[in-house]
Amino acid sequence: MTIGLPHLHFRQIGSTNERARQAADEGAPGGTLVTAEEQTAGRGRQGRPWSTPAGAAVAWSVLIRRSIELPGTLPLQVGVGVCEAVEALGVAGVEMKWPNDIWIEGRKCAGILVEARPQDGWAVAGVGLNLSIADHEFPEELRGRATSLGRDVTFDQVVGALNERVGRQLEAPVAETLEAFAARDALKGRQVRWGEGEGIAAGIDRQGNLLVESPTGCLATLNAGEVHLSLPADAA
Repeated sequence: MTIGLPHLHFRQIGSTNERARQAADEGAPGGTLVTAEEQTAGRGRQGRPWSTPAGAAVAWSVLIRRSIELPGTLPLQVGVGVCEAVEALGVAGVEMKWPNDIWIEGRKCAGILVEARPQDGWAVAGVGLNLSIADHEFPEELRGRATSLGRDVTFDQVVGALNERVGRQLEAPVAETLEAFAARDALKGRQVRWGEGEGIAAGIDRQGNLLVESPTGCLATLNAGEVHLSLPADAA
C-alpha cells in the first residue's frame, strides 16, 4: 500500500487521527497521510491522553480503505510495520506488547490507535512515536517506563520509514504478519492479568487475539481488551 499521497503535514494539530477521520468523510483516498510535529489533543486506547511535544515526537496517521474486520489483525499489521521501521532506523531490541505498544528494551517508545468504521470500509491507524524526549522530560509516572529513538534520527526519516514499512505490512499475508509478530512478542511467556483473570501469555491466534494459559492449564482467548503485566517492576 502506498502511503503519503496525499500528505497533510502540520506543525501543530489537535489530533492527527481526528484529521484523518475528517479526510475519510471528505472522500480522501486510501493512503492519505496526516503528520504533525506537535499534537495537543492526542489519544491512546480507551481515551488516554498521548503527549506529542513540539519537535520531540512524531504523530502519524494513515487512512486505510478496505474491508475492515473487528477484532482483527489490522493493529498487528500496523504494529509489525512500526517495529520494522524503528529497526530500519538502526534501533535494536524492538518488541511489540499486544495489542498496541512498541517497546525498545522493555520501555515504551510508541503507541498505536486504530479507529475503524467497518460499515463504510475504512479505518484510521495512528502512531505516536517518541523521537527525542529525554528521560527527565517524561511525566513522573512514565519515567523508567518510556523511551525515545534518539540516535539523531530526524522527523522526515521516521515518516519515510513508517510509510514504507507499514505500507508493506498492510499488504502482507496474515501468516507473514503473525510470524513477524511472534518474533517480537514482548508478552509471550510472561505473567499477565486482566480483570479477574491471570495466566501466562502464550502468543496469539490467527485473528490477532491474545492466548493466555491459566494456572489450571486452560487456554483463554482475549481480544484487544486491557491487559497488564502482573510483575510490578515491569511496564504495562
